[in-house]
Amino acid sequence: MPKLYSGKDVLKTLQRAGFVIVSQKGSHVKLKGLFHNQIHITIVPNHRQIARGTFESILKQVGMTHLEFESYYR
Repeated sequence: MPKLYSGKDVLKTLQRAGFVIVSQKGSHVKLKGLFHNQIHITIVPNHRQIARGTFESILKQVGMTHLEFESYYR
């Protein structure tokens, strides 16, 4: 079973990958960045734990694999 990440962890990791915070509304943070030569936009809920399906959706929106995410996470 994969690890559940916090919103803070996902935000920091995506920022390491080159994404920048565009805006925030409540606990939801909008990020924009260039990854694999394409511009991607995603919303990350800044919660204690992000549900597995939500995390998968974020990775899909930014065009990142689990291995790529792990490499930026460390």
